[in-house]
Amino acid sequence: MSPPQATMLGRRLHLNHGPIDIIAEAFGEGDEVQRAYHQAVARFGTILDELVAELPNLRAPVHAEQRAFGSKIAQSMEAAAQVFFPAFITPMAAVAGAVADEVLAHMIAGRRLKKAYVNNGGDSALYLGAGANMSLAIAGTGNDFEDRIFIGADDETRGVATSGWRGRSFSLGIADAVTVLARTGTEADAAATIIANAVDLPGHGSIRRAPAESLQPDSDLGGRLVTVDVGNLTAQEAARALEAGLRKADELRTCGLISAAALFLNSQWRMTQGMPVAMPPQTQALSGSLQNA
Repeated sequence: MSPPQATMLGRRLHLNHGPIDIIAEAFGEGDEVQRAYHQAVARFGTILDELVAELPNLRAPVHAEQRAFGSKIAQSMEAAAQVFFPAFITPMAAVAGAVADEVLAHMIAGRRLKKAYVNNGGDSALYLGAGANMSLAIAGTGNDFEDRIFIGADDETRGVATSGWRGRSFSLGIADAVTVLARTGTEADAAATIIANAVDLPGHGSIRRAPAESLQPDSDLGGRLVTVDVGNLTAQEAARALEAGLRKADELRTCGLISAAALFLNSQWRMTQGMPVAMPPQTQALSGSLQNA
């Protein structure tokens, strides 16, 4: 595997190491931004090795009690996933969001920034200083939601994550995309997985599934059937699957585990209360639209 890579894309920082691919951006005085980027690069260089060292346990399902992990990032993944027990979930469901949170925490430590974000393949962590705001795009849904989500400094949301069967990770459900807002990227990532799994039509003949391990031998999902294709669905069937996912999203919102969620399937969508879709004028768009993950 190649060593960690860090390059500048204009004013944005690109970090890559194995499966981790990050775009980060900080806003503030030039010197402060450069110091923030140096801090992010320094922390990024050790993250993959830490995760690999604990990978067997990170791929194992959560239990009724939280397990102990050696690294802070692995422990945060475990904590975010374990709240969903007894549902099947492993800490790896939160890995992208946890990496984003960790890089952001080191990027902003001791720095005077107006705002910053770390976008790890669509699962993102945000920092907003006093009076700052960001507008975010949900890309790839075909539902005209581009540049429509607005998050302000007074909102509790600091993490945004997307899951679905079309993304880079496997899904037990059939959602094209489920985007979740939560307190952290780690929490948003785990919750998006759970909600996307709930968007489903069990036993439907137009949905093709395969054991995860047949597609990726080391998958944390093992022999569980993951969605590989969604054929023709009637509008009523798509609506039924979305309503199942919305019920799960509303349950998590009532419990305080998420701030809001938007669910997409076959050109239909559902949203929980609290999704901040109105974008005020003259706001700074989040560079790199949030992609399905």
